[in-house]
This record gives sequence, C-alpha cells and structure tokens, in this order.
Amino acid sequence: MTWTFLTRSVRAPDPLVTLRLQVRLGELAAELRRVEEDPGMYARAHHWFAVQGAYDALLREACRLADLPTDTAPLRADERAAADERLREELELSSRGWSW
Repeated sequence: MTWTFLTRSVRAPDPLVTLRLQVRLGELAAELRRVEEDPGMYARAHHWFAVQGAYDALLREACRLADLPTDTAPLRADERAAADERLREELELSSRGWSW
C-alpha cells in the first residue's frame, strides 16, 4: 500500500512566471546602469534608490520562487538589501540557471 500524500512532489514554478521575473530583473538592471551612467539626470539619487529598491524586492521574489533561503518579510519602501546579500542572491540564482 502506497500513501500518495507522503510521496507528493514539490511543484515546479510556472516557467512563464519565471521568465517574466527574469525579464523584469533584466529591465531593472538596465535601468540601474542607465541611472549610474547619466550624471546629468534630474533627481538622480532618487531614481537610483527607487530602482534599487524595486530590484531588491524583485530579487527577493525570485529567490522565493526558486526556493532559496531569504528573508520572509517583504522589503518596505524605504528598505534595500545589503550589497553582500544582493550579491549572494544573484549568485545563487545564476547557479540555478537564472539569467537576466
């Protein structure tokens, strides 16, 4: 006798959701580069903080989707991830085949 509820496999994330997250991460990374490279941008620091916060929040969502350990609390509007945590998340995702 086999108990089916004990052998349930973990469902893989929807590939279209994964692709959408990767595309959005790429768009935010490109926007960050654009802000960093344009010294004449009006309210440059404000734009950088806004894009960096969105990138960090989306990176955390990608980690949850890939079952990577991450903080369970969502980032608030005035919070950003530390650079070393951001790098760890990016490296973990890329080691699992994510690209953006």
